[in-house]
Amino acid sequence: MKVLKRHFVLTWKAKNNIIARLSRNRFGLKRINDAFAFARDSRVLKGTLAIADLERLHDLLADVTGEVSWSIQGFKGERGEPLLRLTVGGSISLACQRCLEAIAFDLEVDSLLEVVPAGVDLSQDELEDDTRDFLPVERELDVAELVEDEILLALPVAPRHEKCGLPGTADAGERVNPFAALAGLKGKPN
Repeated sequence: MKVLKRHFVLTWKAKNNIIARLSRNRFGLKRINDAFAFARDSRVLKGTLAIADLERLHDLLADVTGEVSWSIQGFKGERGEPLLRLTVGGSISLACQRCLEAIAFDLEVDSLLEVVPAGVDLSQDELEDDTRDFLPVERELDVAELVEDEILLALPVAPRHEKCGLPGTADAGERVNPFAALAGLKGKPN
């Protein structure tokens, strides 16, 4: 009996497409295949992410244990525009910028994002509107990257403990004016 072997030959483009899809979804979460349909159909997606998986946060954290919970709800706005409400909650351990010790930071992200086609030109009035943020997407939306992006935007620029204070405000004793000796010379004849 003759056994036929089948060889599947993938094109270069197909191989790169598969690799890109696998590498982009490093968290193993479902993707939103069509963000516009997700919003139009008022769908909801919820889940949790391990903080250890949020690699872009690692340099800002004192500890990478724990997880954050998130929820994405799609709906239509007053003008029929596709909107997503993303909420993220949890506690993360930031590194103090003065002493590098841990600071407990409670995440309370609540973002309203208007989904727009990637590459669309927005007017200056739309860009200056502070009541909404735009989320350019082709169709597919990587949920984990979106959650991680919103967490990064919600973090303080330079977290620090209250006791650490600002540079130069520590009790260093009495400050000596370096020009005090010159004040005694003032008014003396040469």
